[in-house]
Amino acid sequence: MPARPRPPAAKVAIHPLTPGRWPDLAKLFGPRGACAGCWCTWWRLPRAEWTAGKGEGNRRRLERYVKAGNVPGLIAYAGGEPVGWVAVEPRAAYPTLDRSRTLARVDDAPVWSLSCFFVARPHRGRGMTRALVEAAVRHARARGARIVEAYPVEYRGDVADAWVYTGAASTFLDLGFVEVARRSASRPIVRRAVGRGGAG
Repeated sequence: MPARPRPPAAKVAIHPLTPGRWPDLAKLFGPRGACAGCWCTWWRLPRAEWTAGKGEGNRRRLERYVKAGNVPGLIAYAGGEPVGWVAVEPRAAYPTLDRSRTLARVDDAPVWSLSCFFVARPHRGRGMTRALVEAAVRHARARGARIVEAYPVEYRGDVADAWVYTGAASTFLDLGFVEVARRSASRPIVRRAVGRGGAG
């Protein structure tokens, strides 16, 4: 029998990550920094630098970035508790994307990138990623974005959550994103026009 859908999450509030909310992100990510000591720095750093900083080094790096006034993403709350995260900034914040043959730039259009998600285990499978995508699009549009881009996984069968940290392709397509490039069977690049002059 197919698994029954899980009940929807409690009412969700989603806010930009500001210095005052840093303790909430640290609580959400936990001692593993969301995954393997990453602290959402994978797309920001050269591989050797990321590896050297795994854990505490990457945590300090992201904390300094936030406390300097940068907003690297949005944090979701349910019942007052931090339960979800989406990283969203102009693509220039993620230089590792440009070092990837699969995810290299499609063209010279200025885009904002939704690069990563993390959802607390009890809230997975309840539409949290969808809510985070919608909030990230609004956030980017309000800050002048014309195009929002993402790098989801298109998978068949069961896949461990850790391998879908950029989101599932079906979620983005359901929300009006369109595929603009595919250099790997399972990794499309998708975009949604959100402002005047944007191109799908």
